[in-house]
Amino acid sequence: MQSILIIEDEKNLARFVELELQHEGYKTEVHNNGRTGLEAALKKDWDAILLDLMLPELNGLEVCRRVRQQKNTPIIMMTARDSVIDRVSGLDHGADDYIVKPFAIEELLARLRALLRRIDIENAHSKNKQHTITYRDLTIEKENRIVRRGDEVIELTKREYELLLALVENINVVLSRDVLLRKVWGYDSSAETNVVDVYIRYLRNKIDVPDKASYIQTVRGTGYVMRS
Repeated sequence: MQSILIIEDEKNLARFVELELQHEGYKTEVHNNGRTGLEAALKKDWDAILLDLMLPELNGLEVCRRVRQQKNTPIIMMTARDSVIDRVSGLDHGADDYIVKPFAIEELLARLRALLRRIDIENAHSKNKQHTITYRDLTIEKENRIVRRGDEVIELTKREYELLLALVENINVVLSRDVLLRKVWGYDSSAETNVVDVYIRYLRNKIDVPDKASYIQTVRGTGYVMRS
């Protein structure tokens, strides 16, 4: 039985989500403030965490950041804020996905299933010996999830790494924003493709060499590509 931690200060919503998850066969635990929620997140190994953004005592971004310092537990952030900056901030603090309130419980359950399924696939793949990919002067060690330029390790977030890997594994193939959203974020919504643009900018800032052409080329009106 998979266990889900719910950190949500709206008690009626938390109870509703808890009952729906239990009906689907999940084991649940609920906390209504950020501090006790963080303690629970770090104390046990959870299959996933549903995390509200606006919490008393410790906000959701801080909870997410502190969890990520110690664990890779999948996190879906639940937020009433729908601006690009808020969504990007949540993802950049380590959330794997987000859902905007008010939401249909069916969508939340679908996102949770998709996230858990993706994690299962990643875990299965990690058991197999993975190889190294070289692109120009970049080396990607897939097994270790490390990107190097020579002896220098380029520090990337989980999302930046997955975005780079998706592009490098499809050299000379133009990947649309929708395709990258599905490959890297695991869901499909044309309304969110601007998040891809934000992360492409983050990635370029880290891997590009000053005064040289970017590794990642923009195909106007279509998407992005890395060419041989």
